[in-house]
Amino acid sequence: MDKPAQMKRGLKNRHLQMIALGGAIGTGLFYGSASTIALAGPAVILSYLLGGIVIFFIMRMLGEMAVDEPVSGSFSYYASKYWGRFAGFVSGWNYWFNYVLVSMAELTAVGIYVNFWLPDVPQWLSALVCLVVITALNLINVRAYGETEFWMALVKITAIVLMIVLGLYLLGVSPQPFPENFSNLWSNGGFAPNGFWGFALATAVVMFSFGGIELIGITAGEAEDPDRTIPRAINQVIWRILIFYVGTMIVLMALWPWNEVGMKASPFVQIFQNVGIPAAAHILNFVVLIAAISVYNSAIYSNSRMLYGLAQKGEAPAIFKSLSVHGVPVVGILVSSGCTLVVVLLNYFLEGHVFMYLMMIATCAAVISWVVICVTHLKFRQACAAAGKTTKFQSILYPATNYLSLLFLAAVVFFMAQIPDMQLAVLFLPIWLAVLGVGYQIYKKNHA
Repeated sequence: MDKPAQMKRGLKNRHLQMIALGGAIGTGLFYGSASTIALAGPAVILSYLLGGIVIFFIMRMLGEMAVDEPVSGSFSYYASKYWGRFAGFVSGWNYWFNYVLVSMAELTAVGIYVNFWLPDVPQWLSALVCLVVITALNLINVRAYGETEFWMALVKITAIVLMIVLGLYLLGVSPQPFPENFSNLWSNGGFAPNGFWGFALATAVVMFSFGGIELIGITAGEAEDPDRTIPRAINQVIWRILIFYVGTMIVLMALWPWNEVGMKASPFVQIFQNVGIPAAAHILNFVVLIAAISVYNSAIYSNSRMLYGLAQKGEAPAIFKSLSVHGVPVVGILVSSGCTLVVVLLNYFLEGHVFMYLMMIATCAAVISWVVICVTHLKFRQACAAAGKTTKFQSILYPATNYLSLLFLAAVVFFMAQIPDMQLAVLFLPIWLAVLGVGYQIYKKNHA
């Protein structure tokens, strides 16, 4: 098989736009919102807004580097070049590990959602079918990944837009005039019924709805015209957050008292049922199934590219550098996909608990990735200043936003440690960093 030296730039602007959109919309928004609402009440709106602004700052940092050097492997490459080999090694393998966990969690979710319609089908079988089909699609070429993700993201976006429109319709036909029809936002204990503490705890949990949004940086090496498409995709992140997260929460909080949202069914199901759509539960199950498959699709794509980037730097076995005739890192795809088979065993031994365990640890890995982007960008700008170079797509309010983002991420870890369900993941964080440190020492010894 011919092995071209470079990947193919097959992702068009519409693919990048939908990949960015899809990366911001996962099962967390559809099902996870009830738990954050219970912590903060209507103030969860501000939690999504604050978290979204910080993520936008971080995305602009990544975007500045990605437009300047559009390579596959993204922030691991930048971390190695501007911060040091250890930082690049840690960020690359951490990101790969994070997305293996996420893809395992989403495969688990696929089995659960299929059981809604076909209760007799074993969860492991549904997960295996999803794994085989998505892996096969990724093996074709990058355009096949982009096209698949385009249509799956479209399903998720359509569902949320419909939910917001139908929710506003219900508020508009309410017998109460404005602003009384929105009074649930400040009634029932006030806008922040659990005070600052509840708001802070909710913000820590909310952050992980944004995990995966940095995928735009990974696509830089295969984007057509990255100078134009990457800035456009990243600049629209803030509007997506305002519409899809903040807009959704405003509608949900206005429709029901905060302590009743999601108690009887998913908030999304409640809205569709209230408009008189009897198939609401089936519609939502279809959407969350697509959302889970979409995240798995992106995980296999990004992990194979991260392994390719690590191999190019000598930090992963050289076999991961091999490309198919269509410019696809076949070995990286097969290995990343194969690792997720472990979830079949986990589902057998830890049935009912796998999803939560995986997501808790994945959230901490996401924080490491965001911290690496912030610090690497500081080093990148210092290198540019020393070389007298001006970048094409500058981040916002450098360096203030870098330090503010790092402070915010430190606060997120602190508040995670205050939530019983997340304490295990916070304890795992230093252990995981130590494992990566040992891995780096072994790598150094073998490449001395």
